[in-house]
Amino acid sequence: MKDISCKLLVIGAGPGGYVCAIRAGQLGVDTVIVEAEKPGGTCLNVGCIPSKALIHAAEEFEKVSHMAGAKSPLGISVEAPKLDLAKTIAWKNGIVGRLNSGVTGLLKKAKVKIVHGRAKFRDGKTVEVETETGTQIIRAETVVIATGSAPVELPFLPFGGPVISSTDALALTKLPERLVVVGGGYIGLELGIAFAKLGSKVTVVEAEARILPQYDSELTRPVSKRLGELGVTVLTGAKAKGLSSKGDALVIETSGSEEQKLSADKILVTVGRKPVMEGWGLEEIDLDRAGKFLRIDDQCRTSMRGVYAIGDVTGEPMLAHRAMAQGEMVAEIVAGNKRSWDKRCIPAVCFTDPEIVTAGLSPEEARAQGREIKIGQFPFAANGRAMTMLGEEGFVRVVARADNHLVLGIQAVGHGVSELSTAFGLAIEMGARLEDIAGTIHAHPTQGEGFQEAALKALGHALHI
Repeated sequence: MKDISCKLLVIGAGPGGYVCAIRAGQLGVDTVIVEAEKPGGTCLNVGCIPSKALIHAAEEFEKVSHMAGAKSPLGISVEAPKLDLAKTIAWKNGIVGRLNSGVTGLLKKAKVKIVHGRAKFRDGKTVEVETETGTQIIRAETVVIATGSAPVELPFLPFGGPVISSTDALALTKLPERLVVVGGGYIGLELGIAFAKLGSKVTVVEAEARILPQYDSELTRPVSKRLGELGVTVLTGAKAKGLSSKGDALVIETSGSEEQKLSADKILVTVGRKPVMEGWGLEEIDLDRAGKFLRIDDQCRTSMRGVYAIGDVTGEPMLAHRAMAQGEMVAEIVAGNKRSWDKRCIPAVCFTDPEIVTAGLSPEEARAQGREIKIGQFPFAANGRAMTMLGEEGFVRVVARADNHLVLGIQAVGHGVSELSTAFGLAIEMGARLEDIAGTIHAHPTQGEGFQEAALKALGHALHI
């Protein structure tokens, strides 16, 4: 097989990798991308996109279920719905397939050469790829590592049998009657809530004192309330110990050091993700680490000349949109343009019910930096659009400097607030002050008005509360 030489080699076609390759191709850089699985990476294939498809299906099923027996306040009554989970998963797979094809088409349009197989470094400029037709050698002037991350596996709860990962959960074609979720972070709660809405009896086991410990308690309180309404049992301060001898239950240890068994058809382990560092010849090149991740500078350069790294393999926040932004930046740098990483904030969304959005600093983080701050908070209970959608639970909160009113952070919890994340990120990125947000005319009736009202509240003159 003839060797390939190129200017840029991208290892991994996840959100960061494929964006990097597409942008480089658009800029006229001779680019090759290597991917062992389907293009799109974890996010498109077994993460962001399929999970949101399942979450939407669960929301629709729960809405109809709520209308059965004339329980809906909207005056709508229907017969009790039935679920064909296999058909739901087939619909989800169809969406993923269309997006796979879309990414492949965009790579080809940008004249990027795609090599299917697993890449392994020989040295800092050369990789070998095991393809279906043999070993392909690729030599490149510049290499971008975008190998992503994988679910963390607990040694006492290895994946297999009743113990499943988030990837496995998104492929189930039969609804588990009893589902135990190990880990009360965003992945566990997103999927746990979805399966609860579909009809599973869900129990969440969280070692920390409360769920979603990365968020402040004010943001997570509406989620906790909703979990109770859905019949989800939440056990905090509880540690998973392993499977029962029969393999039909999870053994946990509570804060009182007492062991108990939780019967389960499936045990979903969602205790985090780890960078994919093995299987691609890292031992053949000398790259510095930052803990378990690859160390990079503000241009995503590693410690080896001509080798860049982007996305989850480089650390937190392990978010697809961070990887995409890094990938686009690196492509520009490789093409000879001057770029560096100077993002003021990276919005994060938790697709629970209700949803949580954070951008910039929380009140606690701002105070920890020694800043005097102003806080404005506006409840959706006073927002007309939220009320018409039965979404009064939650609020928008703005954190700003007390002296010059520069916005430092914005948070929200509520129905559909993920769609406000762009406005929040833009406001912080553009250096908005409270007066800028308060003086911007927001369309009525929308939930976005809560953003304006929160700024007005921080200034001392909210109009609708």
